[in-house]
Amino acid sequence: MKVLDNGFVEIIDVMGSDLSVVNSARVSFGKKAEKIRPRDERLINYLWEHNHSSPFRHATLQFHIKAPIFVLRQWMKHQVGCAWNEISGRYVEFDYEFYTPHHFRVQSKDNKQGSEGEIDPTTEKQAQEVYWDTCDNAMQSYSDLLNMGVAKEQARMVLPLNLYSECYWTASLQAVMHFLKLREDTHSQWEIQEYARAVREISKDHFPISLKL
Repeated sequence: MKVLDNGFVEIIDVMGSDLSVVNSARVSFGKKAEKIRPRDERLINYLWEHNHSSPFRHATLQFHIKAPIFVLRQWMKHQVGCAWNEISGRYVEFDYEFYTPHHFRVQSKDNKQGSEGEIDPTTEKQAQEVYWDTCDNAMQSYSDLLNMGVAKEQARMVLPLNLYSECYWTASLQAVMHFLKLREDTHSQWEIQEYARAVREISKDHFPISLKL
């Protein structure tokens, strides 16, 4: 699923289903269901609502993600129940591919880490010029360093956080649901909200009950 201007989220693999959650919980009583029934849906709701989270760890999803580095750095704070592998600038040369925001936002007066609304059109134009001059200069410096023979692992240090990167993310269903709870929230940065919505959209067919929560 396409996200932002050049990003995406793709499901690579899935293990388990809502039934996995149900049977992981019902094994406590020596029970096993063969298909989901209405009472099983109520059980899933009860488990999540009352923080009985271990049954949700018995299902996993693997994603291929392309996102700006600043988004991934927020996303990678989610470590419990997760595994991460990212493209390495020590091995490959990065392409000129930077995230282009539709608009620049104003710093929130009430939230030190948040934003609110858009800056005025005149300032917007000036901000875009500064933004793209910085991207151009950073990529030119990166190329110059590589041409001088500087190692890729050091040349990459001049690249900004809006550069696109790629990674694989494997996470338990519990970890995915926790990510969605936090990152779909309006207090999260808009760009990572967009990725969270994409994760839910492409995952809900695999876990239609759990991902309604």
